[in-house]
Amino acid sequence: MEGGKAQGVVMVKSVPQQNLIEQLRVKYKELEKGFKTWLAKQSLPVETAVVTAGSAAQGALVGGMLGTFSKDFATLPPPPPPPNLDPQAMVSLKQAQALSGGPLIQARNFALMTGVNAAISTVMKRFRGKEDLETSVVAAFGSGAVFSLASGIGGPNPVTNLLTSGLSFALIQGCIFKLGQTFSPSPAEDMNYVKARFMLYNLGLQKYEKNFKKGILTDNTLPLLTESALRDAKIPPGPRLLILDHVQRNPDLRKQQAI
Repeated sequence: MEGGKAQGVVMVKSVPQQNLIEQLRVKYKELEKGFKTWLAKQSLPVETAVVTAGSAAQGALVGGMLGTFSKDFATLPPPPPPPNLDPQAMVSLKQAQALSGGPLIQARNFALMTGVNAAISTVMKRFRGKEDLETSVVAAFGSGAVFSLASGIGGPNPVTNLLTSGLSFALIQGCIFKLGQTFSPSPAEDMNYVKARFMLYNLGLQKYEKNFKKGILTDNTLPLLTESALRDAKIPPGPRLLILDHVQRNPDLRKQQAI
C-alpha cells in the first residue's frame, strides 16, 4: 500500500518536470521559427553574413574541442623529416601534422569549412528558392576545397587536393542528404505543428499528432478548430471534447479567436 502511494507521488512529480521540458522545447522552437522568419526578410548580404558568422562560430567551437584532445602533441615541436624522404612519405607527414594541430588551428580550419558551407548554401537557397540535393552538394564541395587549402591535406599538387577533397565532401554530404530525406520528417512541415504537438502532449493525446498532420491542422488553425474539423481528421469524440475544451480555456488561443 505504502509502495503504491510512493509510486504515485513519483509519477505526480515527474509529470510537471516533463511538461517544463516540453515547454522549454516549444519556446526554443518558436524562437527559432521567429529568427528564421526575420532572417528571411533581410537582404541577401545581411542574411549571408549572419548565417556565415553563426556557422563559423559553431565550427570553431567544434574544431577547438577536437584540437584540445591533441594539444599535448601540438605543443611539441615537430620532428625534422629524415634526409632523402620520398615525396609520398613527406605528404603523409604533412597530413599528420595538419590533423594534429592544436585548438586554434583546428578552430580556424573548421570555422572556414562550416562558414563557407553556410555562405554557399544561403546564396543558392536565396536564388533558387529551395534547399535541395544540388545546393547541399555544391556547398559541401566548396567547404571541402577550402578545408583542403587551410589544413594542407593531400598530395603535392594543390589543385588535385582541392578537387579531391571537394568531391569527397560533396559525395558524403549527398549521401547524408538523401538518407535524411528518407528517414527524417520535413523540418518546415514539423515547425508548423509545434503548438499543436505541445497541446496534444499536455492532454495525453500525442498519438493523434499524425491525424493533425494528415488534416493539415497546423498551429495557425488551432483557434479555428471545430467539432466537424476534428471529426474529419478522424479523431474520436472523447479526444475531440478535450481538445475543444483546451482551446476554449487557453487565453492565447481565445485572443486569436477574438481577432
